[in-house]
Amino acid sequence: MELGAAPLVPGSGNMAALWAAKKALRLEMKRRLAALSEAEKLRQSAAVSRRLIAHPKYQNCQRIAVFLSMNDEIQTEDIIKDMFQRGKECFIPRYKTRSNHMDMLKLSSAEEIEHLPLTSWNIRQPAEDGPLEEALTSGGLDLILMPGLGFDKHGNRLGRGKGYYDTYLQRCLQQSKSKPYTIALAFKEQICDQVPVTETDRPIDEVLYEAS
Repeated sequence: MELGAAPLVPGSGNMAALWAAKKALRLEMKRRLAALSEAEKLRQSAAVSRRLIAHPKYQNCQRIAVFLSMNDEIQTEDIIKDMFQRGKECFIPRYKTRSNHMDMLKLSSAEEIEHLPLTSWNIRQPAEDGPLEEALTSGGLDLILMPGLGFDKHGNRLGRGKGYYDTYLQRCLQQSKSKPYTIALAFKEQICDQVPVTETDRPIDEVLYEAS
């Protein structure tokens, strides 16, 4: 897909308006997500998972990072199971909330997820003192599957405000020979006309959702 939206450059005149626009859009996205039934979220998750598994980028990539889903995100369990069935290398996030730092750590099996500790966000992630392999120290990543609150068709992404993925993509560019391909997984209700962005917000390559 073609990425064409121009970033809004921070400055004394528009920074407050930019953050206000992001805040308002986050509230709107949370409202839309809260209106979705559990059955509808599962239905769309299954449809998006099928589209991803059939996607040439997914099929041809070996080292893939995937998020462990919160309740208001596309559910990724089927994707993770498929990755292991195909012999792909699966990496999942470990967030450090005090420093806004994120690593992508390698899983040995889909079943390992059940034994990971729960965070305050009620998602599982590897313990901070665990010995797991970090993607950027062992060959980088081919593909990153991205969460988010909202997306537009230019590849702009509205995160939850912590900057974990934008910072990690910058590290990928600094430490790896090539940038991973990025695919966002979204409910169709998360697609917006335009996501407000700054020059530090990194566009994603593709947004995958159930077509209307």
